[in-house]
Amino acid sequence: MSEWPIREVARATGLTSRTLRHYEQVGLLRPSRVDPNGYRHYGEDEVARIYRILSLRAIDMPLPAIKRAIVENQNLSAIVRSHALLLKQRRDETDRQLFAVEQLLHAIDQGSTMTLHELFANFDHSTHETEVRKRWGDEAWQDISPLHATDNQEEATAVNINDALRRAAQAGEEPTSPHFQELVSQHHQWVSENWKTTVLTTDAYLGLAQLYTADERFSNVYGGQAAAEIVYQAIQHWATKQRENIS
Repeated sequence: MSEWPIREVARATGLTSRTLRHYEQVGLLRPSRVDPNGYRHYGEDEVARIYRILSLRAIDMPLPAIKRAIVENQNLSAIVRSHALLLKQRRDETDRQLFAVEQLLHAIDQGSTMTLHELFANFDHSTHETEVRKRWGDEAWQDISPLHATDNQEEATAVNINDALRRAAQAGEEPTSPHFQELVSQHHQWVSENWKTTVLTTDAYLGLAQLYTADERFSNVYGGQAAAEIVYQAIQHWATKQRENIS
């Protein structure tokens, strides 16, 4: 079986030796052999794994999600489908921001003015929301958040469900509790209604939930990494129960 030294693998893949070692540290890629002096070598299986890693990184998938797909052998299709949904959400966010910029340019060119709501309506407030909640509490965010005053019923529903999940997680509620599981059921229903490409399977839903702990923008919705992990545990429990009911 063929084998290549780390320097040659780095040159061929465009990765640095430091990156390959980082993949090893996080449990994503191990060398086939390590010399007594610490010099690493990679065989055909390892090179094939690197190819898969780079393919998923090319679509901007975070390393924790890649590890779940490759190392933990979880449903790759569900994880990639969930990541595709994330990319579409990012694209929609970019489109909204581009529209806001174009509106601002048009107003400048025409010498007209824009209201404060028109100027800031298309910006992502998630980072600001996290900061407000951390410094001044939930009530302060309820008072100022434009999302809670939205006329968009679909968006308002998403905010209410995610807020309820966040509060349950931050209050230390057991992920397996009936109340938490009811919230997950509502969340699943909302995701199902907005899952445009196909029927939302349990595996696909679980794959989406994995991104809540892997992507900071998702975890911030639930108040940070620790709370997002609790939400993920609740969804895991819900998914297990669904499989048991089917079997």
